[in-house]
Amino acid sequence: MKVGIIGGAGFVGTRLAAVMEDAGKDFHLFDKSLENSNYLDITDPKSFASLPHLDAVINLAAEHRDDVSPKSLYDLVNVEGSRNLCNFCRQRGINTIIFTSSVAVYGFAPEGTDESGEINYFNDYGRTKYLAENVYREWYEEDPENRNLTIIRPTVIFGEGNRGNVFNLLNQIASGRFLMFGNGKNRKSMAYVQNVAEFIQFSTKLSGYNLYNYIDKPDLDMNTLVGTVRATLFKKSGVGLRFPALLGVLAGYGFDVLAFLLRKKLPISSIRVKKFMGTTSFNTSIPKTGFKARVDLLEGLRKTLNYEFIEDNTEKPTFITE
Repeated sequence: MKVGIIGGAGFVGTRLAAVMEDAGKDFHLFDKSLENSNYLDITDPKSFASLPHLDAVINLAAEHRDDVSPKSLYDLVNVEGSRNLCNFCRQRGINTIIFTSSVAVYGFAPEGTDESGEINYFNDYGRTKYLAENVYREWYEEDPENRNLTIIRPTVIFGEGNRGNVFNLLNQIASGRFLMFGNGKNRKSMAYVQNVAEFIQFSTKLSGYNLYNYIDKPDLDMNTLVGTVRATLFKKSGVGLRFPALLGVLAGYGFDVLAFLLRKKLPISSIRVKKFMGTTSFNTSIPKTGFKARVDLLEGLRKTLNYEFIEDNTEKPTFITE
């Protein structure tokens, strides 16, 4: 099977390429940041013309940051880009698509939400990811006997080289300026990038229609997460100083005011504090597929900490995400 990876120069794409290479798979990377023959802009139907023969396509390309401007880019990349890809697959007779969506389609979901959860997005990212899912489902329903579609909704993905929200938290703890608010019993669903990449490759073997949340279980509570970071970096136990949740929210509002006055984004805000103290926990039916993640979540966290804060990897590439 010859596989095309759209958005292959990004955080997940580069890790997926390494996984595919190690497994001896036949694959090609395509991305708008590549300035060679593998250039592809998913928003431009004409740029698909130079793609080679493919048996399957994995679409990782997306607009996902909170500060995208103009807002129409969410629709252009996530929705119209998906239409362009489906049209390309129709024209070339490609019958297998894997699409990485997001748990953002559930919005502020109840604890334990699985793939049957209510769609209740609250931002343009979640909205356009769900609309894109429908584009792929329409493509699949045109010929369900011959086509294969797997939609993967990952929770927050972290790992070496990522510069998203998880890294921001780890970096704050590593700096020694971290303050623990709340009782720390709230749990967070997370996904280590290596495991996500290996499941995406695993999905190329699936047939028919499939929909999965991607979560590395069991979820960590914040006491465990913060304690692991401190133990790995400082050989210290526990979470350090702990303050009441209300004080954390008030401090967050203070930073909101400061950010407004300075006209700049700050690493601390009332929303970030509330997210930190809230539970975000999803369930998944992936175990039914027979796939087993090779890297334990705590091991993935320790690998990331070693790579980012103990080893010298300053010359390695980094990837900006939310």
